[in-house]
Amino acid sequence: MPNTKSAIKAMKQAIRRKKRNVVKKDAFKKAIKEVKRLILEGKKSDAVKALSKAMSTLDKAAKTNVIHKNKSSRLKSRLSKAISKVK
Repeated sequence: MPNTKSAIKAMKQAIRRKKRNVVKKDAFKKAIKEVKRLILEGKKSDAVKALSKAMSTLDKAAKTNVIHKNKSSRLKSRLSKAISKVK
């Protein structure tokens, strides 16, 4: 347990930030899973719409440093590439 007032405050801030980060992380993971599910089902038009939402959530996560910007770019690239292969 923290001993000083500043350490107590830092702990509370860390807890609040973690909650926010978990929400954003869950959001982009769900969005990615939805795109992958639509790709497997072969629904290209729906997958493109879901990709737009996934890209938005990935950008938001990268903007707030929940994930690294390069990871965000890599995931978006891979999803786009997978959708282009769907017939």
